[in-house]
Amino acid sequence: MKLRSALSALVLATGTLLTPGVGVLAGATGAQAATKISHATATSMFRSSGITWSSSGGCSDRNNATCTSFEQLNLATAQGAQTLKSASGCALNLTGGTETGHASGTYSHWNGYKLDMAKYACVGGYIKNTFTYIGLRGDGAPQWRSGAGNVYADEGSHWDVLFYNCGGC
Repeated sequence: MKLRSALSALVLATGTLLTPGVGVLAGATGAQAATKISHATATSMFRSSGITWSSSGGCSDRNNATCTSFEQLNLATAQGAQTLKSASGCALNLTGGTETGHASGTYSHWNGYKLDMAKYACVGGYIKNTFTYIGLRGDGAPQWRSGAGNVYADEGSHWDVLFYNCGGC
């Protein structure tokens, strides 16, 4: 993991594409810089950690709301999911990524900061027992914040997770 973090820092510092599917968001500077990865890179990372994903449309087209796409996902978001999987020991199934159809905003699915996760008793118990309850989101979804600052919102049918960082990767 230290090598991956060092490579990420190098990419951010130089803007150089080091491996296929990993790069820096064009035009981003300072705190706004985010290392973007391809769908193939993300699925490889998830597969290596035992994280599964599903799509109601059985597809990965970023421009189709019934698909589950990880194209242009932030590297830190993918690493955050890996950290959650490792720390919790729970099964994780991702049901939403960067595809169109989610709410907009700076820290949005489309911009690579969020993932939707299926609600399993194990991961729900881990979130509620490990992280700090921070109240209801504007839409009424209860939220928990991890020690790293990432926010887990219970949207009823799934977890909507905002990854500001990789959660200690």
